[in-house]
Amino acid sequence: MPTTAPGPTRFGAFLAPYHGIDGNPTLQIRRDLDLVAHLDTLGFDEAWIGEHHSAGYETIASPEVFIAAAAEKTRRIRLGTGVNSLPYHHPLVLADRIVQLDHQSQGRVMFGAGPGQLASDAFMMGIDPLRQRGMMAEALEAVVALLRGETVTKHTDWFTLTDARLHLAPYQRDGIEITCASTVSPSGSVQAGTHGLSLLSLAASDPSGFEALAGNWDIYAKTSADHGHTADRDTWRLVVPMHLADTQEEARRQAEYGILHLVRYIEGLSGMTMPFGTSARAAVDQWTTDGFPTFGVAMIGTPADAIARIEAMAEKSGGFGTLLLLDLPIAEPAAKRRSYELFAEYVVPHFTGANKPRHASMAWANANSGQFIGALRQAVEAAFTQHAQAESDTAAS
Repeated sequence: MPTTAPGPTRFGAFLAPYHGIDGNPTLQIRRDLDLVAHLDTLGFDEAWIGEHHSAGYETIASPEVFIAAAAEKTRRIRLGTGVNSLPYHHPLVLADRIVQLDHQSQGRVMFGAGPGQLASDAFMMGIDPLRQRGMMAEALEAVVALLRGETVTKHTDWFTLTDARLHLAPYQRDGIEITCASTVSPSGSVQAGTHGLSLLSLAASDPSGFEALAGNWDIYAKTSADHGHTADRDTWRLVVPMHLADTQEEARRQAEYGILHLVRYIEGLSGMTMPFGTSARAAVDQWTTDGFPTFGVAMIGTPADAIARIEAMAEKSGGFGTLLLLDLPIAEPAAKRRSYELFAEYVVPHFTGANKPRHASMAWANANSGQFIGALRQAVEAAFTQHAQAESDTAAS
């Protein structure tokens, strides 16, 4: 049954990225760049690139460096930092880099902000993980003001700004879109609503995150209103892992290729051994039923299965504007590219309505087929009659 809540009309990918630590890191990064170029060709709207500094699997330390290269390989796709970990950066330096990227990409950059996901990153920098959300709030206030053209003086126990201002205005005349990451807790929703930013829900496929979608939106909407901003569902982004093939069995078989990489990643971070961690098929079964820590419940199946899952997400959330596919190394590179192709071919038009005029045209032609066929027969008969008359006239002359 179709959802009564508005489904997404824009689509993209969220690349942390994740890669097995037994592969060639140079080739992995090059394939990520090629993938973004492929997404651009397929018509995807966005690609978001993460920032991580430890644990070996999430190989991009600077989303800005990656985006600069991706901008040169693409034409229309928008490119976002997904996300910059604000406690790791001086606000002025980070804002300056984002504005430079906006010019280099000619207005295709988006800025995503978060507190930092991995405690191991914070540990190496001497940052107490308990302070990260507070530090993010302090830095976000400063970065938002700088990107909006304000002069900022702000003193904290970890950064100082004195009459700070950007020496370049953004390329985008309406300003750079800023989005705030949200998981299960309401902190991201509060920050986004406070500053009038868009919302990026990273845990939409996690059972607890899925259940929290509507509640987090309500917090975001109320906080926005309290600070004089309007909450717009069209700017809300949800992230979910999906892998598609022509059949469910084929999709699940393809996912067996690399799913144990994710299991090893989870085990490495948690220090726990997963009970399904030695069998690829058992891991696929677990991921698609009860889910994985961090990655939630995956949708591994066909385009029709993807449509059903997205409609359920729209219904649960009350509606959102953009769906981002969490990019994961579970299938061989060629199969992963094919998954994106199937999504672009069959899932995207379902939600954008791209084929509605075509279906309406066919329905109209079918409903009036009797009239059209009758006219066609008359035209053919008239042509035969004219031809016979012409031959008769020639013979008579």
